[in-house]
Amino acid sequence: MKQKSLILMSTLLVCSLESFAQSDVEKNDSIWKDFDLASVTVVASKPLVKMETDKMTYNVQQDADAKASTVLDMLRKVPMVTVDGQDNITVNGSSSFKVYVDGKPNPMFSANPSQIFKAMPATMVKNIEVITNPGAKYDAEGTGGVLNIVLNKQAVNGAGGNDFSNGYNGNISAAAGNQTQRISAFISGQQGKLTYSANGMYNHQRMDGTTISFDRFQKDGSTMNYYQNSDMKQPFSMGNISLSYELDSLSSISATTGLTTFNQKITGHPLTKMTGGIYGKGFEYGNEMKQNLGNTSFNGSIDYQRFFNKERTNYLILSYLFSTNPSHTDNYTFYDDISHVTALQLNDLLSKSKMRGTEHTFQADFTHSLSATQRLNFGAKYIARINRSNSRYYDVAADKTETLNPANSMEYKNTQNILAAYAEWKGNFGKIGTMLGTRYEQTWEKVKFEQGKGDDFDKDYGNLVPSASISYAIAPGMNLGVNYSMRITRLGITYLNPYVDRSNPTAISYGNTDLDVVKSHQVNMVFNYYNPRFFLSTTLGYGFCNNQIEQYSFIDADNLLNTTYGNVSKTRNASLNVFANWLVFKKTRLMLNESLSYNDLRSEVLGWKNHGWNSSTMINLQQTLPWELQWTIGSIIQSKQHNLQGYQSGMSFFYSTLSKSIVKDKLDLSLMFLTPTDDKLNIKQKTVGSDYVQNMTVKVPLRQISLTLTWKFGNTKKQFQKVKSNIKNDFQEEKQGIQTGGMNSQQEDK
Repeated sequence: MKQKSLILMSTLLVCSLESFAQSDVEKNDSIWKDFDLASVTVVASKPLVKMETDKMTYNVQQDADAKASTVLDMLRKVPMVTVDGQDNITVNGSSSFKVYVDGKPNPMFSANPSQIFKAMPATMVKNIEVITNPGAKYDAEGTGGVLNIVLNKQAVNGAGGNDFSNGYNGNISAAAGNQTQRISAFISGQQGKLTYSANGMYNHQRMDGTTISFDRFQKDGSTMNYYQNSDMKQPFSMGNISLSYELDSLSSISATTGLTTFNQKITGHPLTKMTGGIYGKGFEYGNEMKQNLGNTSFNGSIDYQRFFNKERTNYLILSYLFSTNPSHTDNYTFYDDISHVTALQLNDLLSKSKMRGTEHTFQADFTHSLSATQRLNFGAKYIARINRSNSRYYDVAADKTETLNPANSMEYKNTQNILAAYAEWKGNFGKIGTMLGTRYEQTWEKVKFEQGKGDDFDKDYGNLVPSASISYAIAPGMNLGVNYSMRITRLGITYLNPYVDRSNPTAISYGNTDLDVVKSHQVNMVFNYYNPRFFLSTTLGYGFCNNQIEQYSFIDADNLLNTTYGNVSKTRNASLNVFANWLVFKKTRLMLNESLSYNDLRSEVLGWKNHGWNSSTMINLQQTLPWELQWTIGSIIQSKQHNLQGYQSGMSFFYSTLSKSIVKDKLDLSLMFLTPTDDKLNIKQKTVGSDYVQNMTVKVPLRQISLTLTWKFGNTKKQFQKVKSNIKNDFQEEKQGIQTGGMNSQQEDK
């Protein structure tokens, strides 16, 4: 009933605002601008969405909501992207995807994109690109495709532009709300043959009162009741600098560097009650919990670009990228009086984990024009990675003295080398556009245990990854496309790490060194239609995988809940994604982003199976009020989400923004309000194992209100040159709803 009411309310708003609207649509206010054989461009006075057979681009800066929103807020509106109630991101129905940021892999974004996107103001981002069918030019990693975040930098063809218009532009933004305080700045400019840009931001988020409670019923008759109320502090900062210099009319060189820091502190006092089974009449205990997580990422790159003809259709790009990302996690557990507890061994403890990933990437890409309608891309790439993991477990005495427990500690090094080559052909023949490509990747991997239990091992494997697409222009304003892609998921350090986390006296977790590379296949059919008032894009897809990595849990002989990973699932997924943009009246726009899928998950090894429908609906109404006030109101409704061992309940919430530009459009003022339908966002999870059932409830204080001020300076209409990096590195890993991946962009076709 709640979901139906939300949809009805959003629809009725359109009618209630008709008094502000006019029925005529002026030519200069048309929402449609460009059309070619493979793409449709949607605009709301200025370009907003561009849909292609294998790619979608959402122009964040042309969305009025961007002035008061975060990047995560904007992602909820982007086609093919879903963000659930716990901020977990899926792309094309998969949590395994690649994240690119301005063409450069950033391990920080790889480690936790949802947290970073929640901290980043949308004013820092120019476009969000969703590439559902990456061609052979892209790495084979990431089953969901590619999510490319393009920061506020103006891009052109590269060298040879010869438009040396000196000048600069930028903005400074500040936001304050009940949960977040943020400041950011951006500048871009050009002096002769030199172009430059810089982004910087600091965000501090505080969220108090998140509660987690669950009841676990085991086959032996025992019951566990758990309750936790936690507070979270999360400072985040990021800075990027880019320089580009035109050596001559046909060549250019560029360099970028970036630094990102992320910290998270969680405190709480969980209460646990055990009854029944081996616990008899039972007992209860409490403990003080502290978790400190820190992550720092640094990256730098150099790119050289050379054109071989004046038309700039034939060119070579040479790229080098270095990145490093040290991180640490400290977990403290100090128990209350536990003299009455005998059935469990409870000791104060401290666990410290340090990880560092270092990466060198060399890449060469060549593009050759075969004719006016055909193009050939080919290239090679080498990646050298070293990942280190150091996990320490300390026993804490009554006087708080810490003693290292070597039996429960581990240190190991993971070395990975990847050599890849690809070839890709693109052609346009009248109303038909085609793309065929293949990529081969050879991987050498070595794991060496320097401390702790574990056997050293080597892995050597190759993957041939094909891709193809075809599009047909049915009529002006209407096109149809079909694409196919194969994707892989390599094994990250989290999946492989055999370290046993014993910080919870009733549960343990560990990785699996015997995992295999995941191979998945996806077929999509895309249909785009537009007229001067209405745009519709639909994507019908089917994907399958026979060795999907799943996180699963079971009760062992010691009555401990074990959580680990395995290639244990066969998955089948049928999906329908619909994006619609309707100019109802001249000053009234209605937007719909709908995702519907049917998932079938089966594990013959575990004897488990699950299936069901999942849906996510975003309804957004944008209205221009008197005095040029921009008002937006919308709702997001998500249904139950199924997994191999159970499901997660749906959720719904409203959001609204009000924005106004003053001082000759130099100053933007924006007010944002977001609230769930209940006092807190209420998420229920059910997990069913062969010997236990667990029901969990998570309540998140999602209600937010914030005010954002943005001052624009310089020549805001000037666009400056920038050469993009062509480096695009692999997805790394995904764990417990925290997605990880590389980052990438490509040279834009003009």
